[in-house]
Amino acid sequence: MSKVTLIPKPAAQNGELAVDAAPVNSKSYRELYKKREQIYPKLAHGVFRNLKWAAMIVLLAIYYVTPWLRWDRGAGRVDQAVLVDFEHSRFYFFFIELWPQEVYYITGLLILGAFGIFLSSAMFGRVWCGYACPQTVWTDLFIYVERLFEGDRNARMRLDKAPLSLEKVGRKAGKHIVWLMIAAATGGAWVFYFADAPTLFRELFTGTASTSAYLFVGILTFTTYALAGTMREQVCTYMCPWPRIQAAMIDKDALSVTYRADRGEPRSPHKKNDTWEGRGDCIDCHQCVAVCPQGIDIRDGDQLECINCALCIDACDAVMDKVGRPRGLIAYDSYANQQRRQSGQHASYRLIRPRTIIYGVLLAIVGAVMLYGLSTRDTLDLNVIRDRSPPFVRLADGSIRNDYVVKIMNMTDRPRQVAITIAGLTAARLQAPNVSAEGEIVVTAQADRVSAVRLHVIAPNTLSSGSHDLTFTLRDVETGDLAASPSAFLAGGEQ
Repeated sequence: MSKVTLIPKPAAQNGELAVDAAPVNSKSYRELYKKREQIYPKLAHGVFRNLKWAAMIVLLAIYYVTPWLRWDRGAGRVDQAVLVDFEHSRFYFFFIELWPQEVYYITGLLILGAFGIFLSSAMFGRVWCGYACPQTVWTDLFIYVERLFEGDRNARMRLDKAPLSLEKVGRKAGKHIVWLMIAAATGGAWVFYFADAPTLFRELFTGTASTSAYLFVGILTFTTYALAGTMREQVCTYMCPWPRIQAAMIDKDALSVTYRADRGEPRSPHKKNDTWEGRGDCIDCHQCVAVCPQGIDIRDGDQLECINCALCIDACDAVMDKVGRPRGLIAYDSYANQQRRQSGQHASYRLIRPRTIIYGVLLAIVGAVMLYGLSTRDTLDLNVIRDRSPPFVRLADGSIRNDYVVKIMNMTDRPRQVAITIAGLTAARLQAPNVSAEGEIVVTAQADRVSAVRLHVIAPNTLSSGSHDLTFTLRDVETGDLAASPSAFLAGGEQ
């Protein structure tokens, strides 16, 4: 059935827009969108392919094994090396233990990660995308499984074109079953970072885990299977913002995977014993396209889809070896070098330049600040909460009392004796069952937790009405460590 669309055109007399009705077939809208072409990346062999194998193995090992590592923190305390413990509001990373008020360290880690990616991009382009991005790592693993069941590029293409058969169903089913197992293991490993791994592992398989655990395992299973198994290059091209951001991170001296057109053109097929005079080194074999997981032709220049995995370098070098030409027709190179060669100048590489120096200095500063903060962080803190109802109490002798709850944070693995004192308010005193003659209240701060102490502060009746500054001080009786927190004391007229 046809649709009617309104097509504006200039009116003949008064210059206003006239509208004609013209039938437009609804199929034309679908023609605006290109159907996805399945990519069958060929297995490459060489230095960069080996680097990608090594990166995949190391990163996957870190992800899957880390939740199972143990770290002795003493009796009665969690012994998982890396754990985000929402129940007790803690983040554990080996010997580091962060409390909720220290969340700024997490912010610091994110800033370090950002500057690290900025620096690597300024030096080597999208090297993060090509080797360390989770989408790249899991896609590499899924393609490896695909090759095990269906063979390399040509075999997979023949299998997809072949009519339905038991062999085809078996190969496809086996591949998808293993993909789902990997995806489920990915989701399972993720939830192990938020609970004791051995305990949660047992609960997941006995049906006694929490609903949220099963929910997140299911979500991550689905997303891993969909993104790494079926969407692949579409994630990098359409979903990831980094290809569009990276342009601000690089300059003309940044290295990236480059086809050296000044050497390769004009391209044409090559036969044995043909002369190389009057032509370039590119023999138009399309091996660089065949190995590309993004399905692009690197010879078309810089492209949004390119993740700088450098597999095309391995493929091209292998071809150059076979035809007896020097390696490096496709290589890590910079735009500045391309310009230098075109003008007959010698190529040079400038890894150290203002942009990389700035990123490196910022990275070092943030790292140094975090290390200093971790090495000098206080393990004793307090938070003072003043009762607001009533704001104050007038005692029989005319003196004024305010009530407080002092929350003591002991961030060590042992109990501590601490003394509470006040300062800043003349003639004011603490009142509690265990107050000493010196005006201190000595209490026990329990190990690795927040202890609450309720106490009163009494001021003489000569105190003027209004709010007065008051400071609570906490002192470790044994070590002398101090912590302080400001508060206020309220006084008024007759109630």
